[in-house]
Amino acid sequence: MMQAVGGTALAQSLPPAIEAAGQARKWPIEEGPDTPKICLSPGDGGGPLPAAMQPAAPAAVAAPGAPPASPQAGRGRGGRGGGGYGGFLAPQAAATVPPRADTPGRGGFGGNIQAGYQRIRQLGVTHLLGVSVGGGMPWTEDNIRRTIQTAKDAGLVAYNAMIGIPASVIYGKDTRAKDLEPVIASIQAAGKAGLPVIEYNFYAHRAIEGYYETVGRAKAGYTAFDYDMELLVDEEGRLLGPIYRDERGQITPETLAAFPNARKVKFRDLPPLPNEGAHKLDEIWNNISWFLKTAVPAAEKAGVRLALHPNDPPAPLSRGSQQIMGSLAGWKHLIEIVNSPANGITYDSGVTTEMGENAVVVADYFASRKRINHVHFRNVLVDKPYEKYQELFIDAGQADMFGVMKALVRNKYTGTIYPEHPRALDADRDRVGPGGRIGGYPGGGGYTGIAYSVAYTRAMMQAALASA
Repeated sequence: MMQAVGGTALAQSLPPAIEAAGQARKWPIEEGPDTPKICLSPGDGGGPLPAAMQPAAPAAVAAPGAPPASPQAGRGRGGRGGGGYGGFLAPQAAATVPPRADTPGRGGFGGNIQAGYQRIRQLGVTHLLGVSVGGGMPWTEDNIRRTIQTAKDAGLVAYNAMIGIPASVIYGKDTRAKDLEPVIASIQAAGKAGLPVIEYNFYAHRAIEGYYETVGRAKAGYTAFDYDMELLVDEEGRLLGPIYRDERGQITPETLAAFPNARKVKFRDLPPLPNEGAHKLDEIWNNISWFLKTAVPAAEKAGVRLALHPNDPPAPLSRGSQQIMGSLAGWKHLIEIVNSPANGITYDSGVTTEMGENAVVVADYFASRKRINHVHFRNVLVDKPYEKYQELFIDAGQADMFGVMKALVRNKYTGTIYPEHPRALDADRDRVGPGGRIGGYPGGGGYTGIAYSVAYTRAMMQAALASA
């Protein structure tokens, strides 16, 4: 009786806000029209083990009542003399459908598209980014509809596709008007077919030469960037590779021996590539302004939202070119060129932190203005803004990931969130044959790392929604 009275008194003493929060959403909290949606790319579903690494087929099942073929056969999984478990589903044959060229499995495992989609659904993910639209440029309504239907057949929503911007548009060449026509036609087709978001890049040059693998928690793979990192070039200045490094990031003696005539050069000093040249901020801003003033009205009319990904890495100079989306000022300027929800960004919590900015404050700025059309959700540890950092586990970096999620929920963001750049875990490395590498960035991982990041992201989302 005293416990009951005490419980009643405690319930009556709870602040109204806490009581209301407890009644805000029914558990389990699930994604819906009024929440963000976790998404993955088609290749994030991974694939089966290579044929040479497939486990041996199980022995034939003995007839009812017959003794096991050996002392071990009767133990089952984890039996250890205690009688074993009560039963398992019968083993199924591995999928034999050949891989699709347009949907490679992360880590090079291959596998058919529906099997990969099932592995994505097993993580509770319902939305896809970066879906591949076959048939080349321009995209057609029929091809986009087929892509959407393929995802729908697997219980998924094709939400986002990446489109390539012609080099003539980026660099302001004479042919840019003609070369942009297939992009505009693709935007129009996306609207008719029901594809909500088109993501794109506008790099003068992307500084991927500055990426290298480092050793993280319990020897998991991390991805690092260093503006002053040393690389190897030949007599004509061409980058040599592959370059292998030790745990301190230094080039191994074996690599140096393999390129005896190479000279060392820092990433910051790499010259412009002949096919790209070097470009100033004003030049690239003029070029993207021209692009936006044509593309955004077309997207508005089609009911499609554009999402520009920031420069990643945000190095001050990338092979001699300045980067328009390599600073917060650049992000803010972009959305002012054409004032429209169709002119948005891919908000990236990792890049935000790499630039030395507060990821929560920046998320709030763009989300409150409805200019976030897609989100990349990852974490980093920065030694020097713009120039030196590590991409590590999503729970281990310096960005307040829960704060970012709360900012998105607070501003009623209902688009997609991609927990990208998984770390390289042994469970994924073990699935790659001898001498093989996990696909993606140096130090990047596969399906196991993705599952880890998805789980963390969902916990952040549920907590943010419960406390909203």
